[in-house]
Amino acid sequence: MEKLQWSENVILVDADYVDKVAFNLIVNFERMLGRRIPQADIAKWIDCIALDGGLREGDNRVQVVLVYDKTKGKLENFVPAGLDDELNGKAFKDNIGEFLFSSLPVEDMTDNEHLFCDALMHICSQKQVKRVMAVPDAETYYDGVRRALKNVDDDKRVTVFAMQPMSGGNFRQEILGYSLMAALGIHSEELEGCE
Repeated sequence: MEKLQWSENVILVDADYVDKVAFNLIVNFERMLGRRIPQADIAKWIDCIALDGGLREGDNRVQVVLVYDKTKGKLENFVPAGLDDELNGKAFKDNIGEFLFSSLPVEDMTDNEHLFCDALMHICSQKQVKRVMAVPDAETYYDGVRRALKNVDDDKRVTVFAMQPMSGGNFRQEILGYSLMAALGIHSEELEGCE
């Protein structure tokens, strides 16, 4: 990661976790709504994360770093899905800005938590980085994320995404489910009257 020239905006994602959450949402909403839910559009999801993290339309440059188990290599519930061949080194541009993808496999010497938290600390320590949007496995290593962000400079805007509000920390919080629902094509009107 040392050679990487960081942009002002970085999205760091535990890809295995977000894929698992997308699967759970698909299963539950197919049952609730009585219709098939398609795989999540990764570009739409990343747009929603960027907007929830405070970005607005413009000529923004956003780096998206996907941390994943090297034995998997593919997202099961997103399109495009190939972490190495379809996403790594690729980019897309829309009205929010240009999004550049990097895939970072978890090697044998570490695990998702340590790689994610180390990457988060490294990214936040870069002077040129002003906005960080982090999607960790909050169910498993939220305390590690809080420790990693404990001493972040006040001039950085850090937003952590989780499925439910989590206890304190030196960062903003957003609910992960909303962005995933949008990327899965689930609309709020459909949920009215659902139990």
